[in-house]
This record gives sequence, structure tokens and C-alpha cells, in this order.
Amino acid sequence: MAAKRGGETLFEHLGKQREAGSAPLAARMRPRTLEEFTGQEHILGPGHILERAIATKQVPSMILWGPPGSGKTTLARLVAGLTGAHFIGLSAVTSGVADLRKGVEEARELRAMEDRPTILFIDEVHRFNKAQQDAILPHVENGTVTFIGATTENPSFEVIAALLSRTRVLVLKPLTDEHMAVIIDRALTDTERGLGNEHLELEPEARAFLLTVASGDARVALNALELAAQIAQPDAGGVRRVGRAFMEDVLQRRAPMYDKAGDSHYDTVSAFIKSVRASDPDAAVYWLARMIEAGEDPMFIARRIVISAAEDVGMADPNALGIAVAAQQAVHFVGMPEGAIPLAEAVVYLATAPKSNASYVALNRALEEVRSGQQYPVPLHLRNAVTGLMRSLGYGKDYKYAHDHEGSFAGQRNLPPEIEDKRFYEPGDQGYELTVRERIETWWRNTKQKDE
Repeated sequence: MAAKRGGETLFEHLGKQREAGSAPLAARMRPRTLEEFTGQEHILGPGHILERAIATKQVPSMILWGPPGSGKTTLARLVAGLTGAHFIGLSAVTSGVADLRKGVEEARELRAMEDRPTILFIDEVHRFNKAQQDAILPHVENGTVTFIGATTENPSFEVIAALLSRTRVLVLKPLTDEHMAVIIDRALTDTERGLGNEHLELEPEARAFLLTVASGDARVALNALELAAQIAQPDAGGVRRVGRAFMEDVLQRRAPMYDKAGDSHYDTVSAFIKSVRASDPDAAVYWLARMIEAGEDPMFIARRIVISAAEDVGMADPNALGIAVAAQQAVHFVGMPEGAIPLAEAVVYLATAPKSNASYVALNRALEEVRSGQQYPVPLHLRNAVTGLMRSLGYGKDYKYAHDHEGSFAGQRNLPPEIEDKRFYEPGDQGYELTVRERIETWWRNTKQKDE
């Protein structure tokens, strides 16, 4: 079991230290009751899953998936406190299987001596490898511990299937500005655990800036408030006033929430491409800026732009692909940060261009035919008659040379006879593709009239 200090466990002693004010503000202000917990009403509100589980003290093993500062660790501690369970907290960054075994042994002793349940909390559980995650399984299955994992990454990809099947995944949402305002005000006015005795006063512009930069991360906001209280000088009345400029100095600059190997990366790229496809240049440029600011590889962005030009703009504006490739070459040539300018030009061009995915659809239809249908032989008239034997077998017979015909169109079908009536490419009615549609229709209409 955990070591005793004057009749209390080490965990209990550390908890009291936090309450006494020796811990950072973000730790001191952790909610002690459900009423103090801000946000996540969709799982903690009356009648919702976690509220019912706490009320009945029937807490299942679970994975809390949400962005930084949304309350995952706080919620796990709160669940343990409200259900009378012993809390063992580990971090996957600094802990391993040996620490896990110690925690499990502690849980067994508590169960045997006091019949007290244990919640085993593992922060950033996605950082455990497969073997480490496997080590959790038997103790969850036999009920030695109730497991609560916290992660900022998609559990579908980062947590093994066996562990996922034994847990409930609860999605935590980013805190809204309204939630953040409650947390900030509570910290500023709380005289027991917060900054109520520091007489810290935020000017409206500083408050708005703090909300913007914190972006739903309560920990960032509270850390900034604590630093401001430490370095702001009181005026004659003892008030520590914090303006916008001072708050900017306190926060310096927060790194964008963007992991180039994680969900934020894929979500942002998805938002970027879909904004271009939706012909929304403002959103497209915004998501471009988010990627650039986060240090995304400009060649990765350029590749996505080239793909979008072909897939989403397509034949509605064939110039789009040339502009996209030119932007890629320009970035390669001039480098960053100036390379962001041709990227932005290409993005705006694509977003405002007419759209057609007809070429992409045609490719997929043809691939489906090739993969699922028979592999028909090439029609004889399309084969090159390189030798006399080939000519005698009919290679090249009846082939019509397009340039010998009016408009360089011979009206000859070139698909295998078995599928000659199939249509893979259906031109759209936007931009240049409307011209293509009319041209094709004219060609075949004239051919039909000649045949009649």
C-alpha cells in the first residue's frame, strides 16, 4: 500500500498540500464537487451516463478522450472522490509496467483490508505501447481496478482493440468561452485556493485576449493568471491591473494545438480540403494559415493543393492544376516564409474556381470495371500491326485515323465490344466542362446523323 505519513497515505498528504496552496493554481482549483465542475454537460448533466454512474457508484472502466485542458484528469479524480474509491494516478510518459504492477498490488491490498475499490488512472494512455496496454487487461477483467485512461488522440487508432472492448469511450468537448469565463472568475475571486487575495483585475481587452489564446484549455488560462498575479505590480490601492499588452507579455505566444502526427493534423487538413471544395476562400485561407503557423511541411500542403485541383476543380477549370503545380514549384524555389504567398494564391484560385469531380468519378468507375469485370481483349482495330502475321490476323483493320475526319473526330468506339455502351466520364455543367459536354454531345450527334 501507499506509505503512511501520520495516519494518512502519501496520496492523501499530497492532496492536502495542493489544498494548502503549494501546488500550481491549476491544481489548486481542481473542482471538488460536480457542481464546481465546468463543462461536459453531455456526460455529467442530470440523467447522463457519468452522472448516473457516480450516483450509483457503479463506475465502468472508461477512456476519456478530449483536447488538452478539457478536464480529463480532474474528472477522473472527481469520480474517485465522489464514489469513495482509492485513486492511483500514473502518466504513460513516465511510468511503465513496473509502476502498473505496484499500483495493482496496492489496489489488491486495499480491497482485502478495507474492501475499498481503486480507480487506476493513466494519463496520456496512448503513449503506452501494445505490451504495456496489454498489461492492463487482466486487472480490468478481474475487477481489481476500475481503469480510467485519458488521451488527446483518437482511441480508435491509439488504444488496442482488446482494451477498447473493455472500456467505454467518453468524448470530452473543448470548453467554450462561457465555460472558460466561469473558471477564470472563480480563480480570481476564490480566497481559499485561488487568487482572491491577490486583487488581480483583468481589463476587458486582456480578458478577451486570454480567452482567445487559451482556446478552451483551462490549464493555459489558469497558468497565465497565476503568472500575472506573481509579476503584476499593485497600484496605490493594492489592485494588480492587467491590460491587453501585459497579458500578451505574460502569454508570449502559445504553440498552436497541432500535432503533425495526430488527430489535429488530419482534422485541419480535412477542414482545409473541404473548405476549398465548398468554394469558401475565407475558410480555406484560414485553415492554410493554421497549418503554416503550426510548422506543417509546405510540400505536404502543396501536394494537397495539387490533388484538390485535379479531384475537386478538375475539368471545370483545367488551368487549376497548372496553377497548383506552379505553386508547388514556387514554394520549392523560394522556400518559406515567402512560399506561403503562392500557396495562398493557389488556394484562393481553387476555392473560387468552378468545381467538377467528373474526372475523378470517371477514374473510379473505370477502376471498378477493371477490378470487378472481365479483362476483355483489346479490340483488333486498336492493335498495331507490326508484322505480316499480325495484319493477317486483322490487327489494325478498320482503324479510323481521327485526323482524316472532319473536326478530327472519327466517331469510332474504342472500348471492348462487350462494354462499348458504358459511360465512365459524365461531364458536368460548370465552367469549361460545360464546353466539353457540348462538344462531346455535338460529336456523337453528328456521327449519328451521318450513320442515318
